[in-house]
Amino acid sequence: MIVVAIVGGGPAGLMAAEAAVAGGAEVKLYDAMPSIGRKFLLAGKGGLNLTHSEPIEQFLSRYGTRRPEIEFAIRSFPPEAIRTWARSLHIETFVGSSGRVFPSDLKAAPLLRAWLSRLRKAGVQFHVRHRWCGWDQEGNPLFLSPQGPQSAQADAVVLALGGGSWPHLGSDATWIQILAERKVPIAPLKPANCGFDVQWSKHFRMKFAGYPVKTVQVTVKAVDSTAIRRTGEFVITANGVEGGVIYMVSAAARDVIAAEGMATLWLDLVPARPLKQLTQDLSRPRSKRTVATHLKRCAGIEGVKAGLLHEAVPKELFTDPARLATALKSLPVILVSPRPLEEAISTAGGVSFKALDTRLMLRSLPGVFCAGEMLDWEAPTGGYLLTGCLATGRLAGAAAAEWGKTQVLP
Repeated sequence: MIVVAIVGGGPAGLMAAEAAVAGGAEVKLYDAMPSIGRKFLLAGKGGLNLTHSEPIEQFLSRYGTRRPEIEFAIRSFPPEAIRTWARSLHIETFVGSSGRVFPSDLKAAPLLRAWLSRLRKAGVQFHVRHRWCGWDQEGNPLFLSPQGPQSAQADAVVLALGGGSWPHLGSDATWIQILAERKVPIAPLKPANCGFDVQWSKHFRMKFAGYPVKTVQVTVKAVDSTAIRRTGEFVITANGVEGGVIYMVSAAARDVIAAEGMATLWLDLVPARPLKQLTQDLSRPRSKRTVATHLKRCAGIEGVKAGLLHEAVPKELFTDPARLATALKSLPVILVSPRPLEEAISTAGGVSFKALDTRLMLRSLPGVFCAGEMLDWEAPTGGYLLTGCLATGRLAGAAAAEWGKTQVLP
């Protein structure tokens, strides 16, 4: 029987193992951490977002400029197939109000337990605390284990080592140097789905750090001047901003900062009210009411939203209803820099698709396949990241098993 070695115990690696064993291979999975799926479990702590229910064309558009490279993998294992797969593990799913798909209990742990149980019953062998460090002299994958260096004989190898975010959970990007030494083209890793630094005043930072900002529309002008608009919520941090709607525009903001040194985030603090109506509302007589009370009564602006307004505009503007309304509909927040890579939810960059054939096998290293976040693609949160990892893992695992068969002498 052919042997496929899977390096990495995240979603891409586990799905590669499932596909490889289904393809008739003996599968050995290696992970550097003491247990499997640590990042997967933490990512699902607030509710495991498996995939998204939107139409496939809209779904594929979320992968931006990397859609052409990753589309074939997504179409081979689309969102509906992922829901069917989860059901095969006795995990029912539902579609939330945002269109996101979750397990019925929202938890990651039951799905992971069921998945690992099925893989073990199928014969997959798990080896934890085995850190991949390249190849031995015979070309077999080499690991540092508690017992010292160990080689693993394999007919094919799938690398599913993640990006560079959350390194304490295993995705520390140490694979970059190993592959670079083999002349594999790799795009530099960049933070994706990340927060940003803002130079808040001391008063604002101390008063509002940790406060959520609900519901707003944010706009960022991309490098090509395209306006990227999204509606949702975010959180003020001591350093700047982070959270849902910030992650939706983070790729565009990150690239603008790289090109221009800074990016402007335009906030519509009252997205449900047109500018004309808001101006009329703010033009009502204030009488003896304070400016703060007037803003609250006429525009619903209070708390952290009022703090943002005071942070960004001069005092004299508060007595001009038209200018005040304009500010509320388009409030500038200057993003200075993205937060560090290790804090990001995910990463952009990685192994170039030019280095891979259509089976996700490295052209320069026959028999070595790559999957998941270590590939050069990115996507927003909302189920797109996990779908991409599962789909590329499934494709690479099946291809590795098939390729291994061609290497076995009759």
